[in-house]
Amino acid sequence: MPVQDALRLAQEADLDLVEVAPTARPPVAKLMDYGKFKYESAVKARESRKNQSNTIIKEIKLRPKIDAHDYDTKKGHVERFLKGGDKVKVTIMFRGREQSRPELGRRLLARLAEDVQDLGSVESQPKQDGRNMVMVLGPHKRRSEHKAEARAAGGGKTRREQRREEQESGQG
Repeated sequence: MPVQDALRLAQEADLDLVEVAPTARPPVAKLMDYGKFKYESAVKARESRKNQSNTIIKEIKLRPKIDAHDYDTKKGHVERFLKGGDKVKVTIMFRGREQSRPELGRRLLARLAEDVQDLGSVESQPKQDGRNMVMVLGPHKRRSEHKAEARAAGGGKTRREQRREEQESGQG
């Protein structure tokens, strides 16, 4: 249909002529309210952003000569981050003569990766970066799956809701 005819129809119906698919041959246009069209496209964009998952990288720093208890504590932090669906960047800091023994760091990172292999896997192998050795661990499940699992375990309630109920029951 010629553009002039389409514009005339739009004026008669008190609507706008909106080009929906400009790259199509011939271009596709619709008779509609332009404000409503803009609003609906903004809502679609917002929905797509909401469903998008942004990855968060948490960082844990270790030393090559770490004590067994300290290692267990750091391992617990890594497990918590992986359960939460976050990636973990494990950094081993070398000082002084420790820099001449990078195999200590590799052994420690391999041990950590083995200890948390049920929660996550190695995304980037250990590599020396100046005084530091870095390895990245990624969770097996996505963040949204972890949230759904946590809600199911907690009766479908968020931590905030659970805390509020506990406080109310303590006061009553």
